[in-house]
Amino acid sequence: MDGMVTALAVAFLALMFVFASVKVVPQGREWTVERFGRFTRVLKPGLTLIIPFFDRIGRKLSVMEEVLPIPSQVVITRDNATVTSDAIAFYQIVDAAKAAYEVANLQAGITNLCLTNARTVIGAMDLDEVLSKRDEINQRLLSVVDAATGPWGVKVTRIEIKDLSPPTDITEAMARQMKAERYRRAEVTQADGEKQGAILRAEGAKQSAILQAEGRKEAAFRDAEARERLAQAEAKATQMVSDSIAAGNVNALNYFLGQKYIDAFAQLASGPNQKFVILPMESAGLLGSIAGIAEMTRDAVTSQSARTVTATTARAAAGTAVPPAGPGRPAGT
Repeated sequence: MDGMVTALAVAFLALMFVFASVKVVPQGREWTVERFGRFTRVLKPGLTLIIPFFDRIGRKLSVMEEVLPIPSQVVITRDNATVTSDAIAFYQIVDAAKAAYEVANLQAGITNLCLTNARTVIGAMDLDEVLSKRDEINQRLLSVVDAATGPWGVKVTRIEIKDLSPPTDITEAMARQMKAERYRRAEVTQADGEKQGAILRAEGAKQSAILQAEGRKEAAFRDAEARERLAQAEAKATQMVSDSIAAGNVNALNYFLGQKYIDAFAQLASGPNQKFVILPMESAGLLGSIAGIAEMTRDAVTSQSARTVTATTARAAAGTAVPPAGPGRPAGT
């Protein structure tokens, strides 16, 4: 009986030894091993054996990327404006031993680093820069906090500013400023449009005036040229009449005067308000002129006919002339 109890006790102690020496580390976790309170090694994920009663598990750490919310705080900018800001930080443990034994409270340390450096970074910027340069703030915070947490075996991968809220009065002032700026831009745009429209209209009027002036110039030149040619024709006609008179032919003068008389009479008769036409007493002169024109035409036709007959007779005479008798040829043959 005593032997059976002893065997059971030994089996129980052996089972406790086995359970105390076998450790299973989950994926994404790392455990530290302490021997008599001193760090010896780090257990990686999987099945591992330790020496019972001598070694014990010290810290159980997660090596996955963690999300750490940064509480909001009131920050004074360089231009003495107050801004309420909060953020969120992402970090990952890359050295479990340092993260376990180099800092007492890792998350509290990272949180306080983010808060103090956020006050430093935002306090060195104006309000407009703070509201418009969030990426720059994030990069500066990340570089400073990551450098500070490096000795702790932690890698800070990202810090993002979630919200930047100025006070209500500043927000209202910014809204009025933005509205005034929008109105100013609208006025400037409208003024520029009116200016460009006025310039284009003036340019169009200028080009129109230039084209009209060139048209009037060309028309005046054409009118002057026509009057010049008409004057030359009148002068030539007058010269021809004068030459005819000088040669003793008065009918040419009658033709010239009759033509002028007929033109004047035609203008008198073509008036829009003329119901009837009164012939002047000098109508006999008109008839005489017409008779002179007819006589002059008849003389010209007679002279032309006489010249034609003379030319025909001369050609006939030249064709029937008898050639002189040559040697050895009888006369009349």
